[in-house]
Amino acid sequence: MFAVLEQELARGPVAHGWPDEAWTLTRIKTLIGRRFHKSMSLSAIAKMPHRHGFSHQVPCRAWGAPALAASA
Repeated sequence: MFAVLEQELARGPVAHGWPDEAWTLTRIKTLIGRRFHKSMSLSAIAKMPHRHGFSHQVPCRAWGAPALAASA
């Protein structure tokens, strides 16, 4: 499921009908409900990306974005 979710997130919020490019936990919860017909708690959604090596604290490692090499 996470691989498909990652692809959907990479398309961006606008592609899914939101007016801006900000992913929020509530938007991700809505996307999971629409795409997979599943309901997840916001806390479970918040933990999911960390289990797969993503972090909201590192912009170059944003969901769906490839890791960027640090410039020297």
